[in-house]
Amino acid sequence: MRRPLQISLGEAAGLVSSGDTLLVGGFGMTGNPVHLLHALARTHATDLTYVANNLGEADLGGGRLLRTGQIRKAIGSFFTSNREAVEAAMSGKIEVELYPQGSFAEAIRAGGAGIGGFFTPTAARTLLGQGRETRLINGVEHVFVPALRGDVAFVRAWKADKAGNLVYRMTEQNFNRAMATAADLVVAEVEEIVNVGSLRPEEIHTPGCYVDYMVQGSLQPEDLGSSADVVGSSRKDDPGRLQMARRAYAELRSGEVVNLGIGIPTLVSDMIRPEDGITIHTENGMLGMGPRPESGGAMDHPVNAGKSPVTALPGCSYFDSAESFAMIRGGHVDVAIMGGLQVDEQGNLANWSVPGRPVLGVGGAMDLATGARRLIVAMTHTDGEGRPKVVKECTLPLTAEGAADVVITDLAVFVVTPNGLVLNELMPGATLEDVRARTDASFSLAEDLESRI
Repeated sequence: MRRPLQISLGEAAGLVSSGDTLLVGGFGMTGNPVHLLHALARTHATDLTYVANNLGEADLGGGRLLRTGQIRKAIGSFFTSNREAVEAAMSGKIEVELYPQGSFAEAIRAGGAGIGGFFTPTAARTLLGQGRETRLINGVEHVFVPALRGDVAFVRAWKADKAGNLVYRMTEQNFNRAMATAADLVVAEVEEIVNVGSLRPEEIHTPGCYVDYMVQGSLQPEDLGSSADVVGSSRKDDPGRLQMARRAYAELRSGEVVNLGIGIPTLVSDMIRPEDGITIHTENGMLGMGPRPESGGAMDHPVNAGKSPVTALPGCSYFDSAESFAMIRGGHVDVAIMGGLQVDEQGNLANWSVPGRPVLGVGGAMDLATGARRLIVAMTHTDGEGRPKVVKECTLPLTAEGAADVVITDLAVFVVTPNGLVLNELMPGATLEDVRARTDASFSLAEDLESRI
């Protein structure tokens, strides 16, 4: 059996040439091959096309390559978490190509499987679907997404044996598994390299035939940036947001698989009890997510879609991002709860782009809005300028058409029906006059609403 060569970081960095397309694993800084990237930042390789979910953090991972001016173009799903990436894109220093996160993961998987591309309903009739080939399949519009491949892939694994078999730790599979298959040359940065036979065959995630070179590198908490400690993770637990989260939680039923978006929906995870029988799915590769831990960071715990440490409940499973989004597109996620910028009378959702602001992140919202069986939108009733967010027709770029089923705001609960919006409930302290004054959309009243006011 061919065995990959174990080389130094400098030798590995030297495998990347100017003009190369570089695939980089990781979700945020979790599972990110940070040592390889920092070694690459010390070389003269320039004009790189950087393919990754995100661009690291300021001076960390891809963020360091951004500072050294080695990146020409970034292809991925969510670059807004790095302010320097936003500034570079706005100034024209780098070109950015955005993909919905599920389409991005599947494009890499297709590249590694020798498939030229695929059709998906995600992003149909949206800004990210414009200019792409479309096809009507089973009465649903699909968008063609070409496969993605790289010249070199840098991936991060927890363990490897000397035959190149890789094992990933918890949510560190993310994009690493697919990327290890989709490049002409694959370099794995590994925490621990063991002798052949030390790993059980059934625990191996990436077979050694994909791996060409390995380097050993041990992570430190400072290598993980904002995910390093639960104390440093962002969380807003003000009463209004908690009230909306509690109302969203009340919509859930035993036995359901539920995905929680970033922001208000994330708060729902702390409310779910084991006896509820609800399983939380997170798109970066986890089924069975629990509440945030008391302490520790991303070296001690898995992370959620917001890149914050979480706990794993009994029965939890881990997988990579491609499989995670296959669950979503395949209808295996019952409910998605996500935030919104606008929802209109037809249940169209806009939640990812505001004109005049840099459009550098879409994440998994389009995939979830299209693929989940039921969509609950939790958002404030008006924006920061006091403008209604429940509107006659969305004016912001759409996430998905006709996707919303329930809209929960700090004032009201609406149900989307074939006949339009129905005001089903007032939130504590809100009046019908408040809702009418701050809502642009037309709506009817639930038959028993007035008797409940």
